[in-house]
Amino acid sequence: MKLSNNLSLSETTKSNTAIRRGIDNTPTDLHIANLQYLAEKVFQPIREYFGSAIYVSSGYRSKALNEAIGGSKTSFHSHGMALDLDMDGRSNKITNADIFNYIKENLPYSELIWEFGTDENPNWVHVAIAKGREDEKNTKIAYKVEGKTKYKKWDRN
Repeated sequence: MKLSNNLSLSETTKSNTAIRRGIDNTPTDLHIANLQYLAEKVFQPIREYFGSAIYVSSGYRSKALNEAIGGSKTSFHSHGMALDLDMDGRSNKITNADIFNYIKENLPYSELIWEFGTDENPNWVHVAIAKGREDEKNTKIAYKVEGKTKYKKWDRN
């Protein structure tokens, strides 16, 4: 099933952890509708702007899968409203920072996170959008303190 011209449902539900552990990661109709909205408002515009494949490292996560990976209990992923994008190691020269900055400057979103990495490039980009919350633009940086993930508000120009 296609969520947009360049994003399939299988790309957003694929999980090696789910496969290894026998976890059902099948989204409901509501989750699929949320994924379609995310694809339309965020993924497809990124894809069209860069004119290149955009790699989804994580998308929809069932409650069981989210628990298995230690995800937040309030994760947008469990509602079909978030994608993690990771362009590191791709031959097209698009960086995670390029993706982050494009989203921040050009697209609606509820949450955008520079996930770890360096000041120059995150390890991956988390983006979420919820209907009715498109203009929240909650922009953060994730970092570790004593092995625990912490977040601070984005404060770079």
